[in-house]
Amino acid sequence: MSEQLPRARHLEPTMQRITGRSCIQIEGRVFVVTGAGNGIGRCVALELIARGAVVVGADRDERALAATAALVTDRERFTAHPIDICDRVAVAAFPGSVIASHGQVDGLFNIAGIAQELRAVADLSDARIETLMRVNFFGAVWMSRAFLPHLLQRPRGIIMNTSSLSAIVPVPGSAVYGASKAALALFSYGLAQDLRGRSNVTVTTVLPGSVWTDLVRKVAQQMGAPEKLARGFSAEPEQVARRIVDATAKGRGRVVIGKDAHVYDTVRRVSTRLADRLSYIQVGHGVYPKGTRPR
Repeated sequence: MSEQLPRARHLEPTMQRITGRSCIQIEGRVFVVTGAGNGIGRCVALELIARGAVVVGADRDERALAATAALVTDRERFTAHPIDICDRVAVAAFPGSVIASHGQVDGLFNIAGIAQELRAVADLSDARIETLMRVNFFGAVWMSRAFLPHLLQRPRGIIMNTSSLSAIVPVPGSAVYGASKAALALFSYGLAQDLRGRSNVTVTTVLPGSVWTDLVRKVAQQMGAPEKLARGFSAEPEQVARRIVDATAKGRGRVVIGKDAHVYDTVRRVSTRLADRLSYIQVGHGVYPKGTRPR
């Protein structure tokens, strides 16, 4: 390769020999969190603030960001930045705004995402498919590329990308959502390879299973699943946020969160066919009309 990545000014000695790196300090650092207006994004923002960080909350929903801000006691630790991550021009200008306001940026948590209605691919419009890919994949890619040059100048930098259980096993009615999250996972793994041993920035890919958020609640309602049962299968977002922050601070490359995600991750290593079949049995009845499902 002809081009070399910029080197950080204060690299730790051989990055703690690559695998033995120390945890990044959270207190006093500045982190950007996309999707901070609700769900996992809000919980990650609050978890970082509780650990002494300053959080730049990014979301296209200004009211949701205001609701997150209202939960923060020390308002100096949270600033709201309404932004559409699908807008490449706005994303390109975003790091400059963050640095102008806070003087630095130490990490990026890409959490913003949207769900697919539980429908077969043939029933989705081209516009909906494009939107899913732009929000769930391209938005995180553009954010990562925009902030990476600035993170490379810090003593330590982190990027966390939120993939999904749907990147481990195909979920009925979620083909495009799964494709967007699988693409993000492979991008994230590849970005980690680009940076490994050559920079101060670590990349963490998180693959959560069902997490009890408004998004999952709506999916459960669409499937006709009892809310109590659906919640029992889901992880609480506050617990997921703690796992995300812990794993990212430690520089872990791949993190599976949630009982269902761990089950499918394990089964798929043994038999992809079995994992696919289990997913179909679990979800297919709520997606495909009777008489159209194969036996």
